[in-house]
Amino acid sequence: MPEIVFDSCVVSNFALSGALPVLEKLYRGGAIITDFVWAEILRGIQAGHSTLAGIPESVRAGWLKETGLQSSEEKALFSGLSLSLGLGEASSLAVAKCRGYRLASDDRVARAEAARLSISLTGTVGILVKAVRSGVCDTGTADVHLKKMIAAGFFSPVQSIQEHV
Repeated sequence: MPEIVFDSCVVSNFALSGALPVLEKLYRGGAIITDFVWAEILRGIQAGHSTLAGIPESVRAGWLKETGLQSSEEKALFSGLSLSLGLGEASSLAVAKCRGYRLASDDRVARAEAARLSISLTGTVGILVKAVRSGVCDTGTADVHLKKMIAAGFFSPVQSIQEHV
């Protein structure tokens, strides 16, 4: 059963840094992206970000699932949220809220909406901390991933995971 919904930013951070195996080890069988996030990823690949190709490969491998909005409740919540958020964030929030999943997002507005809607929340840094705490990787490896994410454009609130485990 899925346990976490990734928005484009978080799953892209892990793909761009070569750290998708971290997500697979932590969330195998429990990770999803919405069809709107899927479309954003495909646009990124078409724009030349070839390292994002690991995301469709992860969907084909089956450990990352893709889903659409299913219930009228999800669609209604998505419709309201999409007025102030991107489609990927709005769809991820709607799925997380209606299905009781955790949301993985670094977007400030999406995180505020998640808090308002009482959705369990994590982000890139939280996932790297979880990876260290669960033994998926050590702090040195987590910091290498974080540095690669920052080099790829992630605006990290921290410079080292070691300070937060």
